[in-house]
Amino acid sequence: MQNLKGRFAAVLPAGGLGKRMGGNIPKQLMLLGGKPVYRYSLETFLEMEEIAEVVMAVPADWKDHFEKEIFDSEHSGKLGELIACKMKIVVGGAERWQSVENGVNALTSNAEFVLVHDVARPFVSREIVRDVCETLLTKGSCLVAKPAVDTIKIAKDGRVESTIDRNTVWMAQTPQAASIALLKRLYARIAAEPLNFTPTDEASILEYFGESVYIVKGNAANDKLTTPEDFEIFASRAK
Repeated sequence: MQNLKGRFAAVLPAGGLGKRMGGNIPKQLMLLGGKPVYRYSLETFLEMEEIAEVVMAVPADWKDHFEKEIFDSEHSGKLGELIACKMKIVVGGAERWQSVENGVNALTSNAEFVLVHDVARPFVSREIVRDVCETLLTKGSCLVAKPAVDTIKIAKDGRVESTIDRNTVWMAQTPQAASIALLKRLYARIAAEPLNFTPTDEASILEYFGESVYIVKGNAANDKLTTPEDFEIFASRAK
């Protein structure tokens, strides 16, 4: 096994306002099992020796709140040390991919690769993160995804037009990962010639520019917290 220590950085987009969740605060700040949603994945990445640096991209109006909660609060033992030496907060962009770009551009460590992970997926496992790191080194850019278990239909105006072979369908998750240098080159190309679509993830950008993206198998525990019903399910997992 290759030495993975310190070769990777993490960007955690937390810029969404979670409108489908309801409420008057971003969903990443809602309490789940006694602590904010974002803290689960943040702590996972901070505590892994593979990760040299963690940048979180947050809504501009909530940046002060995040900074006070993360940097000004007392954190016991090792966590406080990790926050002080590995953690940075930046303002997110208008779109998710722009929040990630801000995070990537804020990286200052010697890491070669970056893993982008949505904080709304609080229960990502260290095993999945390590699988992503290994795949980056052995194959290249990658994303976590889980195989579709339901039959997938293509429909228009409420009428089914065709059925997709579900054996070829994967449900995208995060982390999604690539070399930092590669992403910066692609962001520069986008700045020079803006995209004609809005990417919903890093893989979309990589695919658009003809880069290969490999799959790391995910699982249901890494699903995204989106609706109030999801919150009830996730809360039971946090206990």
